[in-house]
Amino acid sequence: MEDREIQYSKILRLIEGFSNIGVFLAYNVNVDAIKIFKDGKEVEELINKFQIEEILRSTEKLPKEIKSPVDFIRGLIYSMKYGKPVEVHIVEDETLNRWFDSIKYDEERIGGQVGIISNLLSVLNLRTIIAYTPLLSKKVAEMFNNSDNLLYPTVVNGKLMLGKPIEVYREEDPLKINRIFEYKKGLEFFLGGEKIKTPCANRFIAASDLDVYRVEIKEDLKEKLPEIGEMVDCAILSGYQGIKEKYSDGKDCLYYIEKSQEDIDLLRRKKDIRIHLEFASIQNERLRKMILDKIVPKVDSLGMDEVEIANIMEIMGYEDLSDSLIKESRIENVLYACKTLLESYSNLEVVQVHTLYYLLHLCRRDNLLEEKELEETLELATVLASTKAKLGGISSIEDLKEGIKIPYNRYGKSLRKIVKDIKTSPEYRDYKIAMVPTRLVEDPKSTVGLGDTISSGAFVGYVSLLKNKEQSL
Repeated sequence: MEDREIQYSKILRLIEGFSNIGVFLAYNVNVDAIKIFKDGKEVEELINKFQIEEILRSTEKLPKEIKSPVDFIRGLIYSMKYGKPVEVHIVEDETLNRWFDSIKYDEERIGGQVGIISNLLSVLNLRTIIAYTPLLSKKVAEMFNNSDNLLYPTVVNGKLMLGKPIEVYREEDPLKINRIFEYKKGLEFFLGGEKIKTPCANRFIAASDLDVYRVEIKEDLKEKLPEIGEMVDCAILSGYQGIKEKYSDGKDCLYYIEKSQEDIDLLRRKKDIRIHLEFASIQNERLRKMILDKIVPKVDSLGMDEVEIANIMEIMGYEDLSDSLIKESRIENVLYACKTLLESYSNLEVVQVHTLYYLLHLCRRDNLLEEKELEETLELATVLASTKAKLGGISSIEDLKEGIKIPYNRYGKSLRKIVKDIKTSPEYRDYKIAMVPTRLVEDPKSTVGLGDTISSGAFVGYVSLLKNKEQSL
């Protein structure tokens, strides 16, 4: 294993290139109210508030939405039993919201993929981060880093203006709060007569479902998207999991997906920027299919975890593969799923998957970056994740020295051997494979946003290296 100082120097060299990169981010920012389960008794106290028979009816499948506290308990137990990162939306209901409000949370912090990614990238010294979310309350604005490179777009007297979020928030905007329930590895509790032990640290998200929150860019700003596209090198789109099937005004999920298609076209009207889609845990199969049919064909890069790629494979008709990915995220199956995506979507340049034990890039053989360069972006990503998990956040580049101290997980050597063997297979001769083992923090301070941290770090690294290559041609 390389000396830590050498590893740190390599990461610094990659980050130095970020000062020449601008990024646009949309759509989701919220407040995360975080509850950390310290022991199994806390889980059992929640379980014991309800009839055990009600809960046992279905803990092997995720609820599609949370209509009652029992739905929440079922989803939480599913996540804890299998150690999977899960997000399920709460149906908008005052009684249910009051029940969630009665839980004692440990902390509040900025959430949503745009919120988490914005603050991370501002620390990594990007030239410009233009972060957009349709709701910008004062409380959310205060949670953004107060950095000169992190800006929110508005339109004043017909002109595009960029200002710090704290300078342009709207008093009238409502607050969107997601409830996050984190647990550590080895936490034990009883469900009836069954003893459950969490296989790894992870989280369950009970996501807010405000009717007023719409995944869209308001019309006055939408007209300025070509101008924003000219200012940046790339965009990261996320938050589609927040789209509802139907809204009170008659609009539906198809309406907002088509609006997002327009956004992508407008961003690229004057400059062909690279766009990354960060997938998410989407329980609504119709919405999932719409994203695959209408958004994925318009992006260059796709990021997801093992549950999300399994859900995608299910929609694409690969049910056996989907089941195997859910049960065990074997790298052979994940690679096959990635290859299936690249074969199905000619527009995709790169597919990125983050799992508990490894990070993976798959791209076609004609990609300008070498496998070693692709691995560099993943090395940065795993150090960002280990730093965030160890410290609870990243406030400076210097913090990354703490992440580098975390060793690769115990399966690292085996994973590298498996990938080395796969690379010799004729099935993958037209592809480049980059894999880096994760650095697992035994007792993480936080697991929320680790996937977003990985994907955004890897994608910006990818864009930065490609920009250098393309300029030298």
